[in-house]
Amino acid sequence: MLQCIFILSDSGEVMLEKQLTGHRVDRSICDWFWDQVIAQGDSSQLPPVIASPTHYIFHIVREGIIFLACAQVEMPPLMAIELLDEMIDNGFPLTTEANILKEMIAPPNIVSKVLSAVTGNSSNVSGSLPGATASYVPWRTTQNKHASNEVYVDLVEQMDAIINRDGVLIKCEVYGEVQVNCHLSGFPDLTLSFANPSILNDVRFHPCVRFRPWESHQILSFVPPDGQFKLMSYRVKKLKSTPIYVKPQLTSDSGTCRLNVLVGIRHDPGKIIESIAVKFQLPPSVTSTDLTANHGTVDILANRTCWWSIGKIPKDKAPCMTGTLVLETGLEKLNVFPTFQVEFRIMGVALSGLQIGKLEVKNVPNQPYKGFRALTQAGEYQIRS
Repeated sequence: MLQCIFILSDSGEVMLEKQLTGHRVDRSICDWFWDQVIAQGDSSQLPPVIASPTHYIFHIVREGIIFLACAQVEMPPLMAIELLDEMIDNGFPLTTEANILKEMIAPPNIVSKVLSAVTGNSSNVSGSLPGATASYVPWRTTQNKHASNEVYVDLVEQMDAIINRDGVLIKCEVYGEVQVNCHLSGFPDLTLSFANPSILNDVRFHPCVRFRPWESHQILSFVPPDGQFKLMSYRVKKLKSTPIYVKPQLTSDSGTCRLNVLVGIRHDPGKIIESIAVKFQLPPSVTSTDLTANHGTVDILANRTCWWSIGKIPKDKAPCMTGTLVLETGLEKLNVFPTFQVEFRIMGVALSGLQIGKLEVKNVPNQPYKGFRALTQAGEYQIRS
């Protein structure tokens, strides 16, 4: 996993820093790298991958500018830097379509590793331009042929919600994506419509979408890339209910805190909730715990996170976690109350209420198979106690 990217000048000065994960990489890694450059006399004399005492360092040099990345593993960051070199043309982003980049730089696999070991060539960069460079649509190659024509459309949504300690819904929004997996021959022309497009806000489109049909009739008209891609993203604001409820109760006295958490389905979302889990961070004043659940498992992780994995909610009883939190000596009551975070996954339904109306496919040799799915999962779903 790529952790950070630094851009250095020809004198070793950090001009740009981008931290990509929660584990921040200190700039001292750049000083360590520059010491190696000074020792060798030139950055071009260094191998592209260097193992520092704490990280793998990957670097390339373009026009005197050093692009430096750090990570714990070797291959994916090196691939990212190669991709960055292919995406930028004369300082401007040019090629950003994932399918075209895969043609230019093949993802690592067993065959490429064997060839690299035999030939000594570790580069995955193709020696020829992608077929899309000769196409009038830069995201699709000129000759796509599939034995069976098929296209799949998935609605993937995340629900963000905040519920206060009185059980009042403060915020409830859905962030969604329309993901397409397309295996159609030739140059297909697709039209996708929704039954209720008026609920959508903050829509963003893939470059293949023609804007005028959407602006006038809220219809997605496009020539798709081949393979998987994100057709559009959207937000649905101010939903009035959530599919589940989580009711935490905490009462503390005489150095202990009694905890009771009840979980259940608020209303039938249309499909069974595949999995659900509740977690919270133990307050600093808690020294030990004794928590049990009538369904699922309760674990205390090394970072003091209590993780209650429920799985599917049974029909005959509501899952409940109970127990005590022992406070540090001298503290009678719990002063800092935890925030409970919920994770769930529901297949077969979009909680925003968005519905696909019709998908039409033109300019294909045979009638394609069309598949539709929906998935909703929890995003930032918090219950305050």
